Amino acid sequence: MLVKYKLPKTILWVTNLLVLFFAIFTLFRLATFFAFKPGHVSFADVIPSFLMGIQYDMRWISIILLPIVLCSIVPRLTPFYSSRNKAIWTGYLVFITFFVFFFFAADMGSFSYNQTRLDAGAMNFVEDPGISVRMMWQTYPLFWMLLGLLVAVLLFRWMYFKSHWHIITRTDGHKIPHRRKYFIIGSIILLFFIWGRFALQPLSAKACFSLNGSFSSYLALNPLQNFFSTLQLRQPVYSEELARKNFPVVADMLELRDKEKFNYKRIISPGSNALESKPNVVLVLCESFSMYKSTMSGNPLNTTPFFDSLCKNGIFFERCFTPHFSTARGLFATITGIPDVQLFKFSTRNPLAIKQHTIIDNFEGYNKHYFLGGSAGFNNFEGLLKNVDGLQMHTEGSFTAQPVNVWGISDKDLFYEANKVFKQEKKPFFAIVQTAYNHRPYMIPAADTDFVKKTVPIEELLKYGFESEDEYNTFRYSDYSFQKFMEAAQKEDYFHNTIFVFIGDHGVAGNATEMYPPVWTTARLTDEHVPFLIYAPHLFQPSVRTEVVSQIDVLPTIAGLIQQPYVNTTLGRNVLDTAKKNNFAFITNTAGTIGLVTDEFYFTKNLNYPQGQLMYMSRSPKNYTDKQLDSIKNRLSQQTTAIFETARYMLMNNKDY
Repeated sequence: MLVKYKLPKTILWVTNLLVLFFAIFTLFRLATFFAFKPGHVSFADVIPSFLMGIQYDMRWISIILLPIVLCSIVPRLTPFYSSRNKAIWTGYLVFITFFVFFFFAADMGSFSYNQTRLDAGAMNFVEDPGISVRMMWQTYPLFWMLLGLLVAVLLFRWMYFKSHWHIITRTDGHKIPHRRKYFIIGSIILLFFIWGRFALQPLSAKACFSLNGSFSSYLALNPLQNFFSTLQLRQPVYSEELARKNFPVVADMLELRDKEKFNYKRIISPGSNALESKPNVVLVLCESFSMYKSTMSGNPLNTTPFFDSLCKNGIFFERCFTPHFSTARGLFATITGIPDVQLFKFSTRNPLAIKQHTIIDNFEGYNKHYFLGGSAGFNNFEGLLKNVDGLQMHTEGSFTAQPVNVWGISDKDLFYEANKVFKQEKKPFFAIVQTAYNHRPYMIPAADTDFVKKTVPIEELLKYGFESEDEYNTFRYSDYSFQKFMEAAQKEDYFHNTIFVFIGDHGVAGNATEMYPPVWTTARLTDEHVPFLIYAPHLFQPSVRTEVVSQIDVLPTIAGLIQQPYVNTTLGRNVLDTAKKNNFAFITNTAGTIGLVTDEFYFTKNLNYPQGQLMYMSRSPKNYTDKQLDSIKNRLSQQTTAIFETARYMLMNNKDY
């Protein structure tokens, strides 16, 4: 039909290419839907995502094809002018196809890992290319994936040549002239698709977040759109004016004495439960320790029976939330007391934010240690840890145990190495032990023959939050490592005067519907819900705490147990302080969503859309009138914004104390 109207060959070819690329983008979105859709989401639910996705896809397809149309305004530059031109333009398409397929593959990996589209946060791992590549090589069949990518690109190269030849055979003898008006019209049409809609403002990436639910929003995007639109957001942004404006709200939430003076610094004197024995402190930052996957949540798979026994004999907080997902952000929040609210770049990687005050420096007379089985250069952990005065680093290369995978020695061996140091200490000590083994590539050390793997049907694993048997057994191996550590520590003199603190660095998104109310799964609280345990059976009476607390509260709480004053300059609080009010935990993510968890509600909103959502945290909530709910929603919205703006300010201004 198009030949009938004697359209130029290049326009006919570009039309065919547009249909081909549209099919590729649509098939990719369908694959994303069927591979990663939550169980409660149907295809009918995401039709708006597919419709909006067409707009994003047509933008990027038009960006790909526009150079061909624009250049072809000049006859000598068209793909049909000569064999040389044909080779150049098909070569261009081959390169673009490789580029697009590479992004699609990376996006699939991102969705598999953290249930989000590929974004500029991936650049955090590009900055550690050696470790990142080794992790992927040990986790994924990279050789076969790259081979498959090469074969796919070669196949499409053949299709481009075939399509080019098909246009020639269809138009042969029709004497179609080169008319610039068709190329100008074609360029205008493609530019409209790039603009994205009939409006004064172009279609933005944030438009997808008007859809209901995070999965629907991410499904609408394509990885090219999400990645390039977030690149510009890797620089820190803060406003002292907004921090000052929100100070009264934050001062009230933190119960600061002076609510007028813009100053977060407070000197905290020892409380009634502070210990005069100068106890040692061992703070264990537990890799990917999702609460819903553990025995403490009531998960029938019983993955952490030993840790559960510790919780029954310690002070256990069953509703603790990290501010963000990722190990680097978890370490940052724990050490500084500030949620890492910088978008798409870890603050450990930001030279403007790396210098921070930390409460650990107030442990006077203590030797200080840090243990990590691998390299502390990963995500610049060591840069953040340099803020701790006199910290002794025990990392990759300093252990007698041999590395098992990219993350270094196993968690069990790491605990044994730490125990060897602890039992030789003559002074009180503060130690951070950061585990890393509960992570892809999910490898159980062959030397640990007393650890017995279990086989569970995949249906059971999926039902209770695990994606594979390897993940399930690696999670169980964490519990095995905790047990080996505590058994070894109990034999040493230091044990009786030591406070052991365990906190998950972050959770993992997944299906928690069997253990918790729907909000945990639908709003992805599973990303941040972690166990928080203070274990010192010779020093404290056991208790189970049901109030909401945050990862940023860990250090102030520990410091409150020591008979010496400390300086707090950020947002964390001593959650064992009997005078404390206002139970809350701030949560954010790189998609621009911020929220506040309270004992009754989870309020969340997107930075691009002020309209928030209020969700119940309980299966049997209290009854509230609409007026009461509106009041609660407005208050939580104000508090959420206040914490966010304060955290952004603190990232750049927590140095001069």
